[in-house]
Amino acid sequence: MTSFVASVQEPTPGLERQAIIDLSAIANNIRHLRSLVEPATFMAVVKADAYGHGMVPVARAAVAAGANWLGAAHISEALALRAAGLEVPVLAWLHTPASDFTAAVAHDIDLGCSGWELEHIVAAARSLQRPARIHLKIDTGLGRNGCTPAEWPALVAAALSYQAEGLLRVAGVFSHLAVADEPHRPETDEQLARFREAVAVAENAGADLEVRHIANTPATLTRPDSHFDMVRVGLGIYGLSPFEGTTSAHLGLVPAMTLQTQIAHCKDVPAGQGVSYGLNYATTAETTLGLVPLGYADGIPRIATGGPVRVNGTTYPVVGRIAMDQMVIDLGPQAREGFAQEPVPGSALGSTAVLFGNGADGGPLVEEWAAAAGTINYEVVTRISQRVPRSYIGGA
Repeated sequence: MTSFVASVQEPTPGLERQAIIDLSAIANNIRHLRSLVEPATFMAVVKADAYGHGMVPVARAAVAAGANWLGAAHISEALALRAAGLEVPVLAWLHTPASDFTAAVAHDIDLGCSGWELEHIVAAARSLQRPARIHLKIDTGLGRNGCTPAEWPALVAAALSYQAEGLLRVAGVFSHLAVADEPHRPETDEQLARFREAVAVAENAGADLEVRHIANTPATLTRPDSHFDMVRVGLGIYGLSPFEGTTSAHLGLVPAMTLQTQIAHCKDVPAGQGVSYGLNYATTAETTLGLVPLGYADGIPRIATGGPVRVNGTTYPVVGRIAMDQMVIDLGPQAREGFAQEPVPGSALGSTAVLFGNGADGGPLVEEWAAAAGTINYEVVTRISQRVPRSYIGGA
């Protein structure tokens, strides 16, 4: 198993709060994951601003590390990749009737097609007098996007008819898995069987496919039979585990994002001091409160009271309600049940406060914040808002 150890990151001078993105961690994660799927090709999924990590810097790092394709949900995201000079194949798969199919075809963006989009794509190809490239999507059981099995033969026939006219190229067939992050579930086997059947229908109708793809991050890690011609990896390239109870380190991955700020205020308070809106927390003894200038406007879930913050080598829980711009940690030992470290004496004002990172120094991981918020690691990193500047280290 490939391993990579990242050092604790230092803040960029002048930034009060920042998400530090380690591009070398992303590159190493991709190299490790590629080694698991060869000879299948590798799509790095950079939708949603690369899961909050910054789409263009991550995409460049991914391609440099060997990603053959880039994946985007929306055409607008794919166009931004082209505008940044990225020329590798890009697939966009989530459309509405208002999507700019003409711009997509003009910029050589591959398009997912579940059925209704076909006529829009063909119209764009006609207007430009150049063929579009499409990947037909079959719904194998997730119940979201994708053509139903009943309508699949008709969609394939229509697409191949337009291909015969020179208006498009059916480059791929794809689908998406529903429960691959729960490897014991039988539905993944059922979905793979339906996918093979759909591919056979397309190929028997005359489709000469370049890529067949269904594997997401969890299937990439646990289901070699799902790799086909290409895998689409999102969460894994950012160094995060898709499996409950399985750490990134166990999978040979390193988290790429460190979220940190500086302690904005410290004050000594007596026992019984209420903290934050609702006064749901009160100190049980004389203690020191530290103010962390991040809140739900920065993407921290309001519900995540108890989330960990590491200051001067000690991890403290958030107490009281998380507000729009700030939260409070109780720096006294009585508030730190479950945290074994001893506090460092002296004022913490101005000290670096790390909410989550790569864990190299034993500090908190994003999964702890996900647990505090009752959600998943995907959501925590993706929702970090643009009010938090991204800093990049480890790039070429």
